[in-house]
Order: sequence, then C-alpha cells, then structure tokens
Amino acid sequence: MSDDLFDFGFTAVTEDELESVQKLSSQVEEATSLEERTQKLYSSILPLLEQLKKNPEKEYIYWPNRVEKIEQFEQHLLNIYNGE
Repeated sequence: MSDDLFDFGFTAVTEDELESVQKLSSQVEEATSLEERTQKLYSSILPLLEQLKKNPEKEYIYWPNRVEKIEQFEQHLLNIYNGE
C-alpha cells in the first residue's frame, strides 16, 4: 500500500491560521446564541401582546395579581437576556 493512498483526514496549519479558525468559530457560536435568545425573547413577548389586543372594545383589563405576574415575566426576560 502506497503512503499517498491513505488520507488521515488532517492538514497542517500555522498557529495564525488556527487562531483565525478558532476566532471565527467562536463568533459563529456567539451569533447563533444571540439569534436563539432573540427568538426566545420574541416568542415570550408575542403572547403578551396578543392578549392585550383581545377585546379592544373593552376599556379595562381585568388582571389579578398583576405585579406578581409582571415580576415573573421580567425575570423570565432577564434570564433569556443573560443566556440562562
């Protein structure tokens, strides 16, 4: 068997090339994470807006335990923002 027939699947690179690839990989992961968090934020806020649009002919919204619910939602948004 000839040495050039078997490919081990790797290529030698310089340290600079390796750093560039690692930096690019890190940026891609960060962008993907940011996109996922943005989608989660959107998906969390949309139901609130839909509920607020219901029955526009009514002047008042009945919202028991409003402060508690809003604080929970704020924490939920903060967790998404922080990537948790």
